[in-house]
Order: sequence, then C-alpha cells, then structure tokens
Amino acid sequence: MNRTPTLDDFMLAGIALASGLLAAFLLRILLRWLGKHADRTRWSGDDVMVDALRTVLPWSAITGGAAIAGAVLPLTHTVQHQVNQTLKVLIILAVTVAAARVIAGLVRAVTNSRSGVAGSATIFVNITRILVLAIGFLVMLQTLGISIAPMLTALGVGGLAVALALQDTLANLFAGIHILASKTVQPGDYIKLSSGEEGYVEDINWRQTTVRALSNNLVVIPNGQLAKTNMTNFMRPEQELTILVQVGVGYDSDLEHVEEVTMEVIAEVMTDITGALPEHEPAIRFHTFGDSRIGFTVILGVGEFSDQFRIKHEFIKRLHKRYRAEGIRIPAPTRTVALHQGALHQGALPQGTIAQGAVAIPQQRIPEDEPGEVPSTRLD
Repeated sequence: MNRTPTLDDFMLAGIALASGLLAAFLLRILLRWLGKHADRTRWSGDDVMVDALRTVLPWSAITGGAAIAGAVLPLTHTVQHQVNQTLKVLIILAVTVAAARVIAGLVRAVTNSRSGVAGSATIFVNITRILVLAIGFLVMLQTLGISIAPMLTALGVGGLAVALALQDTLANLFAGIHILASKTVQPGDYIKLSSGEEGYVEDINWRQTTVRALSNNLVVIPNGQLAKTNMTNFMRPEQELTILVQVGVGYDSDLEHVEEVTMEVIAEVMTDITGALPEHEPAIRFHTFGDSRIGFTVILGVGEFSDQFRIKHEFIKRLHKRYRAEGIRIPAPTRTVALHQGALHQGALPQGTIAQGAVAIPQQRIPEDEPGEVPSTRLD
C-alpha cells in the first residue's frame, strides 16, 4: 500500500495491540487458576505444562495483536514482509522455549517417579532440552529463508572431527546413557565399587556420576569408569536387605536358653528401632565350634542400607546387657602354653627347645650352673 496512514488506521492498530495485551492478561489469570488446580493433583506433568504455557500463550497473544496491527496499517510490501518475518520468529522462539521446558520437565518428572528421589538424572533432561532448542533454531532459520542444508553438512563433517577430539567425553556421555537406560544405577541407589568408593547416587549427568558418601562428602566418578568397574547396588532388585551379626557364647552355655534370650532381644530391637523390619522373620544359626566359643549368626531384616548401622549398634548393646543379666558368658579368646621342664632334661626334646602344645619353639641355652631354671625367652 502506498497511501498515507489515517487516524482510523492507527485507531484500529491500537485496538489490535490493546486486544492482544488484554488477551495476554486474561490468559495469565486463567493459567494461574489452572496452576492452582494442577498443584492438587498427584501427577507432576500437568504442573510442567501449565508452567510452560505461562510463557508461550501470553507472548503469542501479544504477537498476534501486533500481527493484526501490522496488517491493518497501510505498510509497504517490504516493511510488511519484515514485520511478518519478525513476528514469525518471535512466535517460533516462544513455542520452542515452551516446548523445551515442557519436554524437559516431563522427562524430569518421569525420572523422579521411577527413582523415587528428589535428585534427577540431568543427562536426559539436558539432551532433550538441547535437541528441542536445536530443532527450533533450524526451523527459525528456514523461516527466514536461510538454507540449512549446507549447515547440516558442515555440522556432519565438523562433528566427526569433534568426536575424534572428544573421545573420553563422548565415552562418558554414552556410558551415562547406557547406565540409565539399563537401570543398573538410578539416583538414590546406594552403590559400592570394587575400587572402594561407596555412597548414595546423587545425580548422573552427561560426564560424571556424583555419589554422596556416608560421611556426607561428594565423590565424583566418570561415567566410563563406572560402566567398566565391578559394582554392588544395595537397592536392586529391592531396597530391603538382610544383615548378618556374628555372636559367640561359651561351651558351658545352654544353647536352647541362648537362642530363646537372643530371639527376645531381636523382637525388642525390631519393634523399637526405626528402619527395622518387624515383619521379616529373624533367624539364628549355630555354625562353629571355635577355640573358646560356640559361634552363631543372627540374621536381621532392615529397610535400607544405612539402617543397618543403627540396628547393629542397638542389637549388640542390648544383647550384651541381656547376656550379663542371664549369666550367659561371652568368652574372650585364650591360649594355654605348657612348659615341660622335666621333659627337657630327660631327653624327650632336643637341648634348647620348649614344648608349646605340639610345637617345638627354639629356646635359649640353659646355663650349666643353674639347671633348674628356665631363662626368659624371646620369640622372633
């Protein structure tokens, strides 16, 4: 159009812009109301979508009002084309950002629901967010009339060079994807590596896995190393586990009475201590005639790995107190050494040795002027 804009044109354009602003305001009120209802539901996906729509819908309404205003004004073909292109870019940008937030939020929600912990596996979240933003950027370039075919070709050739230069980084990236996809490790699991590191998995990102030890320190492990090492996951296939406590009593003990007293202490601990499993049937198994005691194993059930320390502490303390009250003896290891001085002079053993059980231990030579005494001995 080549005519000069009139007052009516400006009024119609102003009405269009005002309508867009009013629609944006009403949409924000509506989305705020929807957000309150979404907070009441158990599924977190609706919260993510409402939060993303709070960004895209108001801006889309404003952009639509601006597009109508531009169509009403008698602009030249070139200016009209530039205005339309700018508005299209703004709409694509808003939609891309909103889509990235929705998809990344849904991935985070799914990850949290499967792992059951607050920490999220950020590797999947970051990959999906970058992928959506990259697609939106390419669509934006295509809308502006920029051919993306040469760019894709250059990215393919450059990607090969980057892949060769970043072998370790890519190895950690794909190792992290494999770990999460195979579900061998999830955030919140308690793991122990053959190299000695152990703790709760806090997060798995594109390069490394963060583990929080029981000392509350963070241990950073590259994903490639985690995928190659031998690992014990104490949360798989289930979180509950059994623990073994070794106990020993004297040979003069009544084993029936020992078993009865021990079961009473177990029932008390399983009921009073947080993290114990009262429904888990405990067991006592005698297994060894030791040097000074009869050994047996107590099998207890605990809710998760870190509960075992508190339960062992209380069980051993209460069992020791109860054994003392019942007169059940827990013997300390002892060893008896017999010195046969008479056998030495009778020729039963070679000169310069002392008998300890059935073992002949080298001894210092006995002085000739004191045949009835045995000097102090140093055993190397």
